[in-house]
Amino acid sequence: MSLQDELTAVERNLTELIRSVARLEEHIGAGLDMRRVRSDANHLRESLGLLKESAAGAKQARPGAAKDEMVTVSDAPYDPALWKGADDEGLGAEDRHAP
Repeated sequence: MSLQDELTAVERNLTELIRSVARLEEHIGAGLDMRRVRSDANHLRESLGLLKESAAGAKQARPGAAKDEMVTVSDAPYDPALWKGADDEGLGAEDRHAP
């Protein structure tokens, strides 16, 4: 199943949940617990809307990017000037010594 299919299925199930909560409220009444359940279902709907927006934004941000793109690293030595003044790992800087 694609991401869009999954989101559509969740949206359909959530719509059915909200309908079921409304029917349940008709039987039980609008007490504190029922209001909490209704509020939670509405929060889920809002969260799903935000999730759909972020999923669409992520898809647009990387339209042509490959999942696993191979990067070739040259075996040629780096220019020594790049490392001028840098600390040698574990040895410290040239002008300092260990205590």
